[in-house]
Amino acid sequence: MEIHSAPRRAAAVLGALLAGLLLVLTGCATGGGDKGSSPGSPRAAATVATPAPGTSAVPDWARGMPVVPVGALPSQARDTLRLIDAGGPFPYRQDGTVFGNRERLLPRQARGYYHEYTVPTPSSPDRGARRLVTGLGHETYYTDDHYRSFKAVLR
Repeated sequence: MEIHSAPRRAAAVLGALLAGLLLVLTGCATGGGDKGSSPGSPRAAATVATPAPGTSAVPDWARGMPVVPVGALPSQARDTLRLIDAGGPFPYRQDGTVFGNRERLLPRQARGYYHEYTVPTPSSPDRGARRLVTGLGHETYYTDDHYRSFKAVLR
């Protein structure tokens, strides 16, 4: 396992922030007609408003997909979330790299919006199939089948 420092993460975050700024400047983040887009800015898409009585507390970005509370994630996923929140160091060199969303299971965003992180799988000889994917709007997704399906993580 290789440990990477904060400078690599800072560069990835800066690139992602620039991609988000491009979205805002071009108007793509205002619900631009793409079915998978969330209305408003990337940051607003992750905001959970106080729900009206009888409505769900699921944020807009998580609607229409399975959800999982952070406490129901495997302990390794919760450990990875703590590393993400702390900015690293990360155990795998791929952690923090851009996630391309080629499967198009997550809302469509500009390249650089999503980043992926390994969730270690005990007894797996390699990185395993579990990942966390984060977006610039502070949304988090979990997959345990190497991107074949995702759950929105409610934090």
